[in-house]
Amino acid sequence: RNMSSAGPEGRKKMRECDGLIDSLVYYIQGTIADHEPNDKATENCVCILHNLSYQLEIELPESYAQSIYIQRRNTSSNDKTPGCFGTRSRKVKEKQQDTPLPEEKSNPRGVESLWHSTLIRIYLSLIAKSTRNYTQEASLGALQNLTAGTGPMPFAVARTVVQKANGLPSIRNMLHVSHPTVKKTAVSLLRNLSRNTSLQSDIAREVLPDLVSVLPDSVPESDIVCETTASICYTLYNLTQSSSHNARLLLSADGLPKIITISMNDSNMFSKASRAASVLLYSLWSHTDLHSAYKK
Repeated sequence: RNMSSAGPEGRKKMRECDGLIDSLVYYIQGTIADHEPNDKATENCVCILHNLSYQLEIELPESYAQSIYIQRRNTSSNDKTPGCFGTRSRKVKEKQQDTPLPEEKSNPRGVESLWHSTLIRIYLSLIAKSTRNYTQEASLGALQNLTAGTGPMPFAVARTVVQKANGLPSIRNMLHVSHPTVKKTAVSLLRNLSRNTSLQSDIAREVLPDLVSVLPDSVPESDIVCETTASICYTLYNLTQSSSHNARLLLSADGLPKIITISMNDSNMFSKASRAASVLLYSLWSHTDLHSAYKK
């Protein structure tokens, strides 16, 4: 567990170690089958997998990039931005969400397991069943890592979490736990998921009222609550930016007074939350059909 957090070279060596990832997954599957999700060794295994999934999209070898990702063709020499595997066309990146995803291997081995639906379902099962904060946080964090990029792999993981594995109810429950870092990681995961336009209606229906309910009624009192608050605001921004229906849902959940209060704070310490709330307010005002409802 300590070694897995030693940096890029350490992660690379551990991902390449024959049988290591397979053994970690095998062990966790056993404890879940035996109804022992609070096992200490399970916590260690999940924390290792969490660390090994960090920056996975960037650090994958080129051979995986070619087999998993869209072939980089028809890219012009101008209009290029740094991508996950070198320079890629901005247009290619924008079209990735519309591209058919590669078929999943039925028997993944090694590093392939890290983004496989089997492990995604394991994480969701641990989020639902474990009461160990570190296990919950590591499971949420692994999913956060896997959904952080812009390529087909993060999008495939997001779609598995939301639509195939019905993971939103378990993640939603983590918004209401007392442990601040678990809550923060759950919100960060939802923020990643909410970037996918095809999943936004599902996410809004399942968790938007809960996101509003956990927003503080006043200015956040600590750094971690401030970061969580900012993340919630940006998640709500993603969900409401292109949807008047979702903006109305936020309004009916009594989110507006909270967002206004947070946006009006001008303390430097908490400017991150205030700025995020202001961006959200500005976006909400763009729905002109809701102006009379806002004014009321």
